Amino acid sequence: MESADTGVTDADRDGTGSGDSAEEETPLAPTLGQVLLAVEELWPESLAENWDEVGLVAGHPAASVSKVMFAVDPTLAVIDEAVEWGAELLITHHPLLLKGVTSVAATTAKGQAIHRLIESGTALLTVHTNGDSAVGGVSDVLADALGLEDVAPLTVAANGLPEEGIGRVGDLADVMSLGDFAARVFGILPSVAGGVRVSGDKDGLVRRIAVCGGAGDSLFDEVRASNADVYVTADLRHHPASEARESAANGRPYLIDVSHFASEWLWLPAAASALGNVLSDQGHDVEIRVSNTNSDPWDFILTPGGR
Repeated sequence: MESADTGVTDADRDGTGSGDSAEEETPLAPTLGQVLLAVEELWPESLAENWDEVGLVAGHPAASVSKVMFAVDPTLAVIDEAVEWGAELLITHHPLLLKGVTSVAATTAKGQAIHRLIESGTALLTVHTNGDSAVGGVSDVLADALGLEDVAPLTVAANGLPEEGIGRVGDLADVMSLGDFAARVFGILPSVAGGVRVSGDKDGLVRRIAVCGGAGDSLFDEVRASNADVYVTADLRHHPASEARESAANGRPYLIDVSHFASEWLWLPAAASALGNVLSDQGHDVEIRVSNTNSDPWDFILTPGGR
């Protein structure tokens, strides 16, 4: 480029000029390996539960990444959406290969998913229970969306900070009826067929709230120990819910059962923003998008009286 075009003098070129002549460097797309380092900064793999499988599932660390998509599930529809958009990296909350496999032949859905990813050059990364446990993770986002204050983990992470762990418990700014609070829960979640199920006195007053994005029926002891008035989680099965209701003191904790997908979807925009900020601070230019695919497995529901 000619000096006349840029306004840069010879003195500026050799550093003797008095003005600020350094041209800003154009942000470049990072490699997949660099994105993995940013992800590790936000959601360390050391926070994952022992039974979990997190991290890179498919992809070459040296590959360039200019587009990243976040989703809850690595379903074929989600993968197709990512590929069609041109994403070089798909980050999902749920693992594709949680259990061991002996074949990834394209004769099964998981095999088809692996083939589609590799053949399209789309990497897949799982951020599961490390994304649940970390500060700003799934349950933190859920607690924040519900307006909880003085939030703490239901169970503290073995390898994390005191504020990291599975589930959260905190307080509402003001006392609410269970019915009004359930309406708040319904209002913040994406629309899915299952809606919101509630166990408890609709007019009962609540303030202390426990939450766990995803399936949380293994945390009933911690919820009771937290003195929560109500517990918001997903996938509550008949027997654990019935036993929790039978053993509740003065009816507490009340239970609010939500969609597994919906409870974790809330984290995606926050996670996309967090990763974008880290990569931008490191001088990288990446376009990040949240999947538009609803991967909740249910399509419609019938209820008495249409309610």
